[in-house]
Amino acid sequence: MADIRPFKAIRPAKGLEDKIAALPYDVYSRQEAVKAVEGNDKTFLRIDRAETCFDNSVDTYDDRVYEKANELFHGMLDRNEFVRDTRDCYYIYELTMDGRSQTGIVACASIDDYQNNIIKKHENTRADKEADRIRHVDALSAQTGPIFLAYRANESINETIDAVKESPAINDFVSDDGIRHRVWIIDDDKDIEVICNAFLKMDSIYIADGHHRCASAVKVGLKRREEHPDYTGDEEFNYFLSVLFPDDQLMIMDYNRVIKDLNGHTADEILSELKKLGELKERGSSPYKPVKKGEVSVYIDGKWYSLDIDAKYLSDDPVKGLDVSILQDNVLKPLFGIDDPKTDKRIDFVGGIRGLSELERRCRTDCRIAFAMYPTSISELFAVADAGLLMPPKSTWFEPKLRSGLFIHDIS
Repeated sequence: MADIRPFKAIRPAKGLEDKIAALPYDVYSRQEAVKAVEGNDKTFLRIDRAETCFDNSVDTYDDRVYEKANELFHGMLDRNEFVRDTRDCYYIYELTMDGRSQTGIVACASIDDYQNNIIKKHENTRADKEADRIRHVDALSAQTGPIFLAYRANESINETIDAVKESPAINDFVSDDGIRHRVWIIDDDKDIEVICNAFLKMDSIYIADGHHRCASAVKVGLKRREEHPDYTGDEEFNYFLSVLFPDDQLMIMDYNRVIKDLNGHTADEILSELKKLGELKERGSSPYKPVKKGEVSVYIDGKWYSLDIDAKYLSDDPVKGLDVSILQDNVLKPLFGIDDPKTDKRIDFVGGIRGLSELERRCRTDCRIAFAMYPTSISELFAVADAGLLMPPKSTWFEPKLRSGLFIHDIS
């Protein structure tokens, strides 16, 4: 039983949504964040990354950064640049990219469901990355970046969403990256009951993206339980901000690998070793994208190759059978000496949204070889999480990215 409840959102005032909505805090380096906030004093990135208000002498994790985030947030509230809804609602959030739409329910998920593994993970988190968002949520007493959750598509939820979307959206704008964002409110008691009951019948919800934000929100909730030993479980800090999407609408893009050296091998030696793993075909100088599971594209010395991996290297194991695992176990570790891709400085990861031309650019600058992957599927993600296992790092890249600042959950 998944406890997915409506809430009173804090939302941008009408006409400010396109100025406030911002990409997630963690897609930017500090330098990129500083540049991104230039010329827009309303972007939510200034609150998510308040170090942009200071010069580089102030550390990203300085106490003053979190104090500044709180000051900026409450300043916008005081100036009525946000509105507070007065009753618990669900919200519909539709994102359209390149003509393809996905529609989610904005709601609050239970920290107990996270603790009890009803909300399932597929990736480890790092304490240092958690610490930053813990301090941010605690300082604002608000969750500002929604967790991207997925569920198996449900007919009654679909029907309710379709009916509500027949009315005009309360927000409708196109962000700088060309993504269209539309929002509707679900405030009818019967509709709310239908959605709540549908989720109550689900025994599994999955974190698609935002593991660190999720873990941080949960830990703040647990901290507040300790501070309020008489808590009832209904307090807002017992829940975290989420957008839940049906699995049949989600798109996972490829997450590719670039290697900075050949580990003492020549290019011919690398190609010779790859031939032992399956059928290797030269594809010329134009980018070649894998077209099926078990196929990897290789770029080296200005040429593209396709590697169709032999069936004997495949596996029914949910983790070992992932293409990224097969590459790691049979290529990156034995050929390149990359034992731990999380810590090895010789490997880097490039999200599929950047295109294969970015792999070529990296190989012209600071890398020697690139591997383009066939995307991990949502069913593979579910299988790993259902088995209680973890994916290798950088296995999935979701697009489009949810915006921060469109929905805020007050936990005070």
